[in-house]
Amino acid sequence: MTTELGSYLDAFICAADEGSFSAAARRMGLTPAAVSKSVAQLEARLGVRLFQRSTRSLALTSEGERLYGQVKLPWSEIGDALTDLRQGAGKPAGTLKVSLAYTVGREYFVPMMNEFVRRYPDVVPDLHFDNRQVDLITEGFDVAIGGGLELTDALIARELARLRIALVASPAYLQEHPAPAHPLELTRHRGLLRRLLSTGRLAPWTLKNDAGEEVVASVRPVMVLDDPEAIARAAASGMGIAMLPLPHALPLLERGELVRVLPEWYADASPLTIYYTSRKLLPAKVRAFVEYIVEEFRASGRAARFAQK
Repeated sequence: MTTELGSYLDAFICAADEGSFSAAARRMGLTPAAVSKSVAQLEARLGVRLFQRSTRSLALTSEGERLYGQVKLPWSEIGDALTDLRQGAGKPAGTLKVSLAYTVGREYFVPMMNEFVRRYPDVVPDLHFDNRQVDLITEGFDVAIGGGLELTDALIARELARLRIALVASPAYLQEHPAPAHPLELTRHRGLLRRLLSTGRLAPWTLKNDAGEEVVASVRPVMVLDDPEAIARAAASGMGIAMLPLPHALPLLERGELVRVLPEWYADASPLTIYYTSRKLLPAKVRAFVEYIVEEFRASGRAARFAQK
């Protein structure tokens, strides 16, 4: 394969990833005109149009989608293999694209990065913060940290922590509205409801305790939100009672901005998990990052904190 064809493929894949020549140019350190020219030269060599272009958008044609699906992963693996060879066989190196949820990423994983980059100075973590569920392969992520991703033969999942969901409210709210003694008393309280991004439905308030009892509680809705961090802030402002995963609630609980309500009652959430692709040639940078996160997360005690009663 010629050097020119390789550069054409780099430009094509990057433009498809980013959805624009300008964004691809920023990522590659080139000008938009250079990226556009490389794609045009690839189209000329193949004799097909790969993108539909307009002044406002860039979209793959059916031929472009087929080529992208066929070359994206193999080309990425070739790049990883060449990087490993340049840096020394098996030595972690290169950019590592990671997807993280906002709060969990900022509060718990960003502080862990200092030791990781000290240990692996040739790896550059490229952290993307988003509460949605990403597609590792089509979006070009090396690793995703979160929960609820659909498992396929192309993905490996390693559990980091079991997650418990707790009822919380601000001290000011509980001064004005005495805390309930049982989940059935939640009907008298204002509730902050969560709309699930995966289904668009409201998350039910299904609570259980260690005695094996289970109750579907009802509250008076005061607001509906689709972001747990926003729910935490609304609860801390005194708007009502919320159900929050402990990773989102703990920082505010520790600062006294929130307190537990009905602490003996809880719900379980999908485990916090680290995902990566099950490709045969796993880059050394991915292997090093996954092993570091799994080891550090458990050694730090975070796994136990997220499942505490």
